[in-house]
Amino acid sequence: MKAIELSQPRLDAFRAASVATSEPQRGEVLIRQRAASLNFVDIAVASGNYPGPVFPLIPVADGAGEIVALGEGVTRFAVGDRVLAHAKPRWVGGRPRPFEMTQMRGISLPGSLAEYVALPANSVVPVPAHLSFEAASTLPIAGTTAWNAIRAADVGPGSVVVLLGTGGVSIFTLQLAKAAGATVIITSSSDEKLERAKALGADHLINYRSTPDWDGKVLELTDGLGADLIVETGGTATFARAVNATAPGGTLFTIGFVTGAEATVNLLPIIIKALKVVGNNTGSVSDLRDAARAIGAARIEPVVDKVFSQEEATEAYTHMAAGGLHFGKLVFGLDW
Repeated sequence: MKAIELSQPRLDAFRAASVATSEPQRGEVLIRQRAASLNFVDIAVASGNYPGPVFPLIPVADGAGEIVALGEGVTRFAVGDRVLAHAKPRWVGGRPRPFEMTQMRGISLPGSLAEYVALPANSVVPVPAHLSFEAASTLPIAGTTAWNAIRAADVGPGSVVVLLGTGGVSIFTLQLAKAAGATVIITSSSDEKLERAKALGADHLINYRSTPDWDGKVLELTDGLGADLIVETGGTATFARAVNATAPGGTLFTIGFVTGAEATVNLLPIIIKALKVVGNNTGSVSDLRDAARAIGAARIEPVVDKVFSQEEATEAYTHMAAGGLHFGKLVFGLDW
C-alpha cells in the first residue's frame, strides 16, 4: 500500500513509501483511511520533542475511514461502516495503564498517513452520521479532550467556561459548552479569531495582547466569582492567571504547554478555593465513543481551518508548528 513516512525527526523529512498492507487478524478490522487530522503531539514527534518514536514511521495519530475487511470474530461492524480510529487503541476504557498509554498511533504504531490500517475492532468508533471523513478525523484527540473537560467540571446551564486560545480543543470545548447551556469566555491575540469564535457562540471575547491581565477581566465578567472551568493550554505564562480566574470549587483542566511546561504558582489559592487541577492525556476509546455520541446528538460541526493532501505533509506540519495561524483543526484529505 501507499503511505507517507517520516524518516527522521524533522519537519521536512516526509517521503512517499510503499509498505505491506496488514491483514486483519482475529478481532481486528481493516480500515481504508480517508482523512487524518493534526495535533500538537504530531508536531512534537516530527520536531524531536516527544520520547519513544523509532524512525521511519507512518505519522499522524488521528484518522477516520471505512471498514473494508473484517477479521475473524468481528460482529459489531460491517464492511462499509465509517469509523474513527482511536489514537491509543489499547486504552479501551477505565484508568490508563502504562502499556495502554505508550502504544500510540503515529509513534509506536502506524499512523493515519497510509492507505490502510488494521486495528482492534474494540478500538474504533462509528462516525457521527452528519460528519464528513475530514470533519470526523478531528474527534479522536481534540474532541475527546474537550468532552472530558466538560465532564470533569460537570458543565451545564449557568456554568462559566474560559478557553485559552482558538486551537482545536478550545473550539470543540466552545461548541460542547454552548450545547450544554454554558457561558463561554474565550481569549486570543487576534481580533479576527475572536470574531470567528463569537460566530460560534462565544459570549465574551478577551484579546490578551490588549488585556494582558485577562484573569482580572474574567473576574470582572463573573462578578468576582471566576470560571467553573478553565481549559489551560498555555503552561508557564498562563497557569498562575488561570488559577486566579478559577471560581471556588472550579476545575482547572490542564492540557497544554505552549509557553513552556514549568510553572511557579502560589498554592494558597488552590487550597483555599478547593480547586480541582486535572491533568489530561486525551481519553479512552469509551470516552471517544461518548464524545462522538454527544457531537452527533447536538449536530456539532467541527471547525476545519484548512485541508491538505497527503503530499503536503511538510506544508501542513510547518503551518501548525508556526503557531497561531490556524483556527480549529488542520486536516489531511487522503486520496491515494
